[in-house]
Order: sequence, then C-alpha cells, then structure tokens
Amino acid sequence: MKTLIGRWQTWAGFGVAAVLLFGVAPAVLSSFRLGLLGQYLCYAIVAAGIGLAWGRGGMLVLGQGVFFGLGAYMMGMHLKIADAEVRKQAVPDFMQIAGTTKLPAFWEPFSSVAFTLLAIVVIPTAIAVLLGLGVFKRRVKGAYFAILSQALAAALAILLVNPSFHLGGSNGLNGFRTFFGFRLSDPVNRQMLYFIAAGVLLITVAVVRQLMQSRYGELLVAVRDGEERVRFLGYDPANVKVVAYTAAALFASIAGALFAPIIGFITPAQVGVVPSIMFLIGVAIGGRTTLLGPVLGAIAVAWAQTTFSERFPSGWTYAQGLLFIVVVGFFPAGLAGLGALLERRRRRATEPVPTPLPEHEKVGASK
Repeated sequence: MKTLIGRWQTWAGFGVAAVLLFGVAPAVLSSFRLGLLGQYLCYAIVAAGIGLAWGRGGMLVLGQGVFFGLGAYMMGMHLKIADAEVRKQAVPDFMQIAGTTKLPAFWEPFSSVAFTLLAIVVIPTAIAVLLGLGVFKRRVKGAYFAILSQALAAALAILLVNPSFHLGGSNGLNGFRTFFGFRLSDPVNRQMLYFIAAGVLLITVAVVRQLMQSRYGELLVAVRDGEERVRFLGYDPANVKVVAYTAAALFASIAGALFAPIIGFITPAQVGVVPSIMFLIGVAIGGRTTLLGPVLGAIAVAWAQTTFSERFPSGWTYAQGLLFIVVVGFFPAGLAGLGALLERRRRRATEPVPTPLPEHEKVGASK
C-alpha cells in the first residue's frame, strides 16, 4: 500500500512540474525571462547529476565544468559550421578574421548532426569512465579527488584559450544563428529550446530517482558510508563510484549542449573552476542528499544571482559566499532538510515532560 501511495505521489509531482514548466512558465514569462529560465534548467540538469555523485556517492565533484564545457563546445562547433554553410563560407567567421582558410581536421566531423549528438553523449562518458577507473581503482577519494577534478577544469579552460585549437580563444564560440535548421532569432524556436531543456530535466530527474530507489542506489550509499565494509562483502567500490560519476558527467555534457544555443555563446570562463564551484553551491544549498534539493537549489541560486546582481553587482558574490557558509555550517542537509529539522523540533516541543517523582516515592523506589 505504501509503495502504491509513493508511486502516485511521484507521478503527481512530475505532473505538477510538467504543468509549471510547460504551461505556467511560458504563459507568464516574457521571451527573455523564459530564455533565462532555460539557462537555469540547464544548471539544474548538472545539479541532478552532482546530487547523485556527491549526495549519494560522497564524491565531491569539483570539475563538472569539464563535461559541461565539452558538451557546450561540441554543440557550438556544429552550430558555427552550420552557420558558415548557410553563408556559403569555408570556415566560421572568427576563423576568417584569424586568417584560417581551411576547416581544421577535428572540426570536420562536427558538420554532421548525427556525429555531433553521438559525440556529446559518447566522448564525455568515455572520459569519465577512463578517469573514474584510473582514480577510484587507486582508492583516491576525499580532498585529493576534489583537487584533481578541479585541476582538470582549470586545465580545460587554459586549453580552450590556446589559439592553436581554433576554438575562439578567450572569446569562445558565439553568434549562433541556427539550431539544426531553426533560426534562433525566432521567438518560437527559442521557446522550443526551452521546452527541450524542460523535457530533458524531467527525464534526468526520473533517471536519477530510479537510480536512487534501486538496489544500486542503496549500494552507492553503502559505499559512501563504509567503503571498506562494501569491499569486504565482495563488491568493488570503484565500479560503483564510476557509474555515478559517469552518469553525472553525461548529464553535465547534455546540459552544456543545450546551454550553448539557449544563451547564444560559450566561453572558457563558463567551463572553468568558478562555474564548477557554482554548480556545487546550488546543490549544497538545496540539499545534496535529496532528489529535488539539488535541482531546486541550482535554479534558486541562478535566479538569485541574476536578480540581485542586477541591483547589487559588487555585493552578490559576498552574499552568495555567506549563504553557502551558513547552509553548510548550520544546515548540512541544505534547505531541503530544513523542514525535517523544524518538524523534529516541533515534536520535541510537544512531547510531554515527565513529571518528577515525589521525595517519598523516590525513597520507596530506592528500597
């Protein structure tokens, strides 16, 4: 009976989310604000993967900007090639300015839609598997793993700036005009991009929920809480971690691929160390051990950054840091766990206080 009720609650939750994302938001938001919400949903997709890897698996992934950037740049390369083909140019516009007359060899496969979509899924996944096996098999964890993943994000940002890679340098890839043949200047097509991001987010949350509710999810939590005990029971904790780490990398890559056409550009500044930390802040504030906490936290933090930075450009960064410190220091479960904390305090306050025994009864009881 409880299982049936839980399923109905889950379906009801997804139904409410679908109504809000596909019905209410397009009706009440302007085209500009709807585009901003599409960006926030991309952040939420990344956060859902981080919640699985960090919240359930205990892996502090400080390098999700690597996979987010890979997906964004691969999509950006295809969009720039498509724009050049529409204009009947041999190379994208920024390459012409730099004096390049022939498309670099590693750019050519991305002229294909099928190859681009396949690469967005396969390349980050393969990198995550190889990196995860290399790191977790050697039992690297904790702060060492966090530093390593952050170093990878910094290295990718530096490589993207290198002119020899023909990726736009510090300016990145920008000026996207079409998305698989649809003009991005058309508000209807931009709304279509938002709907795609909303649909992908719902699918991502459903996949993460299934992983958390499955036997694998229980094993992942067991690895987080007692890795040596899991190894003693005959399981390899490295393989368990690799699955969660790879899933988080895949979600980040897909989010980056959607983010590029929604925002209209992608630069190294959006895939380095700072963005990777920003992803974690949203997850921590929302509640990393819950299903919806990371998603709602990422959207709330991104919205707050946009709203308050418009009014207080120099003060938002300090406010965000203070909020992160307060939540981590006093609410380790994030805002999602605040309700449970208040409920426990309410129960303690309503519990009857035991009446002390009179002195003569104490004496009798002692005898």
